[in-house]
Amino acid sequence: MTMTTQRSFKHLVRSRMQKTGESYTAARAMLLRAEPDPDAAEQPVFVISDDAIRRRTGRGWEDLLALLDDWGATERSHGEIATWLREEHGVDSWGAQAVAVSYERARGMRAVGERRDGFAISASRTVGVPVERLYDAVADERLRARWLPDGRLRERTAQPHRSIRFDWDDGATRVNAYFQAKGGRSTATISHERLPDADEAQRMKTYWRERLGALKEQLER
Repeated sequence: MTMTTQRSFKHLVRSRMQKTGESYTAARAMLLRAEPDPDAAEQPVFVISDDAIRRRTGRGWEDLLALLDDWGATERSHGEIATWLREEHGVDSWGAQAVAVSYERARGMRAVGERRDGFAISASRTVGVPVERLYDAVADERLRARWLPDGRLRERTAQPHRSIRFDWDDGATRVNAYFQAKGGRSTATISHERLPDADEAQRMKTYWRERLGALKEQLER
């Protein structure tokens, strides 16, 4: 690994330290673990953990950053990076996309949550009711108004007790709801896609956390 890349990776670690107050060792470990924290504003730079990407590509994140830096990836497009990883290093299509996105985030070429069609966020909450009841509280417009009084959701497709896809308000953005049974409890995850910028993404992340909290309170009352 080049000295430039070592300094560059250390910059990522120290940036996290400043935001979280963690020690260098803890910040580095959390950065490489790549685990999203639903209660934290700071979300992972890397799409998957160091261990997972190493199993998929044979290299860890520090090595992958070095490899792409040496190739000059900061001057390349997302598609060029993914193609080079596939054709020159035998990385499968999913892995190439994961590495390209993570590299772009690490080098400030792409914000966390940014996609080709805008920004996306997610929020989740586990509720002490069966998944059928949780699903109905989201799917049924009358029940939904009890915890989501503002914002208009228009259903696009649904798989009962598993997922629902909606248009939000004027249809410029999309909201997807996913459900998972956990014994007598269940989890709802809301993703909001095609958001115009990072500020709106953060605003909607806070909004959906609050609304899912209201949903939990409503159902467990």
